[in-house]
Amino acid sequence: MARNPNHLEIDPQWEIIRLLAGVDEVGRGPLAGDVVTAAVILDPQRPITGLADSKKLSERRRQSLYQEITEKALHWNVGRASVAEIDEMNILQATLLAMLRAVDGLAVVPELVLVDGNRLPRWSYHAQAVVGGDGHIPAVSAASIVAKVTRDTELANLDTLYPGYGFASHKGYGTAQHLAALKLLGPCPVHRQSFRPVRESRR
Repeated sequence: MARNPNHLEIDPQWEIIRLLAGVDEVGRGPLAGDVVTAAVILDPQRPITGLADSKKLSERRRQSLYQEITEKALHWNVGRASVAEIDEMNILQATLLAMLRAVDGLAVVPELVLVDGNRLPRWSYHAQAVVGGDGHIPAVSAASIVAKVTRDTELANLDTLYPGYGFASHKGYGTAQHLAALKLLGPCPVHRQSFRPVRESRR
């Protein structure tokens, strides 16, 4: 596993690489649901205004940018690791697996992959990890938005399948509302059984 604990400076050469894939994840911290990643290769001829870290955008703005990204990007793909895989291999390894799946699923092989954070999967791609990349590198920002909108939509759907937990509002994170529901109802099939609050709710 590659490590890159230092913040990398933005390399101006990245801007001239046509097949540059940005990668980001959403959902490492929640108690329920898959961890979701996205890989996005933007089209330099079709720029998108307003790309930023998905966490700093309103839901309405994220939805609007999601539509624009998926329409204008040269290539994009979503990868994931399931709740069962998270419980089997731990959340870090599951996240790296989801990143690998996101990039492997692109229709082309990227010339360079930039990953938000300080770790890279074990893969053959030319890649760099960039701390804070989701706020500074357009392709990584786009991946952040695609991953978050995808996962938020899935958690809203899970709310209808497993009512009472409040998935649509907290998206699986360990809020007071969620913890109270766990205590009352116990875990459901989409909860991560290896996470302590879920484990303890079974006692």
